[in-house]
Amino acid sequence: MESIVFLGFNLYAWITIVTVLSMFSVLLLTKLRADLVFLGAISVLFVTGVLNAKEAFSGFSSTSVVIIGVLFVVVAGLTHTGVLQWIVKHLLGQPKSYSKAVIRLMLPVAALSSFLSNTTVVALFVGIVKMWSKKLNISPSKLLIPLSYASGMGGVCTLIGTPPNLIISGLYADNTGTAMNVLATTIPGLFCLFVGVLSIIAMRKLLPDRKAPEAAFESTSDYTVELLVPSDNKHIGETIEEAGLTNVNGGSLIEIVHYDDITSPVPADELIMGGDRLIFAGQIDEILDLKKSHGFVNADHHVFTMSEVSGDRQLRTAYVTFGSSLINTKIGNSSFEQDNNMVLVAVARRGNRIDQSPHEVVLQAGDTLLFECPPNVNIHTERLTSQLQFFDSAQVPNIGKKTFISTTIMILMVVLSALNIIPLLQCAFIAAMAMLIFRCCNVDQAMKAINWEILMVFAGSVVLGIAIQKTGIAERLAFGILDVCGTNPIVVMTAICFVGTFITEFISNTAAGAMFFPIMYQAAEKLGYEPYPFLIALMVSVSSSFATPIGSPTHMLVYGPGGYRFSDFMRIGLLMNLIILAANIFIINIIYPLTPLQ
Repeated sequence: MESIVFLGFNLYAWITIVTVLSMFSVLLLTKLRADLVFLGAISVLFVTGVLNAKEAFSGFSSTSVVIIGVLFVVVAGLTHTGVLQWIVKHLLGQPKSYSKAVIRLMLPVAALSSFLSNTTVVALFVGIVKMWSKKLNISPSKLLIPLSYASGMGGVCTLIGTPPNLIISGLYADNTGTAMNVLATTIPGLFCLFVGVLSIIAMRKLLPDRKAPEAAFESTSDYTVELLVPSDNKHIGETIEEAGLTNVNGGSLIEIVHYDDITSPVPADELIMGGDRLIFAGQIDEILDLKKSHGFVNADHHVFTMSEVSGDRQLRTAYVTFGSSLINTKIGNSSFEQDNNMVLVAVARRGNRIDQSPHEVVLQAGDTLLFECPPNVNIHTERLTSQLQFFDSAQVPNIGKKTFISTTIMILMVVLSALNIIPLLQCAFIAAMAMLIFRCCNVDQAMKAINWEILMVFAGSVVLGIAIQKTGIAERLAFGILDVCGTNPIVVMTAICFVGTFITEFISNTAAGAMFFPIMYQAAEKLGYEPYPFLIALMVSVSSSFATPIGSPTHMLVYGPGGYRFSDFMRIGLLMNLIILAANIFIINIIYPLTPLQ
């Protein structure tokens, strides 16, 4: 089969090419989970004989993949001891200008993202930044894109800050037998961060000035109304469905209060009794027509408003994520509320509340949903987190001696690894064990912190890189790039980084790193240069996705809260891509001069 050659590629190479392109298309055009897509690609490469068993499953034993898994436990210890919350509380302050606000925000976020998951950092900061922006009288949309950008640029600053750095450095070690220092990308990363912060300040007019999505709710003090069932009402003894209250014009019934017993969500077979309090949400003027049609009367007091919520019920704001199964559907046409024990109260889009029954709104990505639910409802189930992002529910841990302990463990891990006293893998294991021994997190918290889907993607990325290199695709592409770009190493480096930067707008940066590692490595060797500086440049490039909200999970986290449109990211992001690319190539060739192979 290897003897069959077409356009310079043998059959195994064509199988790999078709697999990679198919995987790229599926990731781009469908909502399938990335881990399943990568697992399918590994299966195809193994079954067709492109890879043997050892190669196909080598990703699961890869050092870089194991390190990522162990680091999840370390991050859990930092999170549950309040390290991140302490930093947020003490670093933001009260800057007196937009420029100072951007600096005070981006630098701490970048510093945290150098050692922690940037998704975790952004998820923590989103709610804080929204409150902070109110105090500063700055639109949240002016700060949330810089927040997301800072997390991405900060992650580049260390090998453990972002998955592609670990993957690329791991593959480099496999190919050369030499491990990269954990701070190998620090100087280039800091330079690009400095350029990025200045660029954000200079291009502030390109950042949209959007109204905060929740403003639609905050300006509506009476978005619910309570009606009382008189003791002589004709509907007493009927079910909610029989009384015609399951579909109310302009809103919905979200609760019934039988004396002190609260029922929510309200089932269709719930019986109506005299003295019941019926709480409706929606368009108040239309709901009040029920006083005429059903003989209800006004209750003696309003049950709750945005500023006064009973301890028996809570209001939570959520944002519809990209890829959510709720997109293009109506809540009223599903059992979503019953399944998750919550009731939809209102929907806002781009900062404006939609003036129709919330159950009849066809949802879009980025829509803001206001839910009413009991305080013990679990909003972190896999079913919910795959569809919605909640930001008003973070449990803030107490700051205490464990905060100091977990911080010390993290610092020691980085220092011992950076000074090459103990290899990074061993350092990570020691740090994770220390987090458990000193009870910075418990075993359950540690296990829940491990994102198995991400680990599968990382393992698949390693295998993908092996297939691209083994079948000669990387070598052929490297020669092709050399034919187009000539033999100038800086031109070749720039061309590959340019493509990598824009590819990562559509697929995960981990996948992009795995795809481009063998291409960059082979191109450097064909030119006769040490691949090290080429790969450092690649690390920065595949994590520099600024132009689309789907380019990074952190962009998705801020998309809804900022009230953004898809084009908002492109306006400033395309320029940021080019600026950071230029800064990257410039600084790499100063810090790591190109050296010929011995």
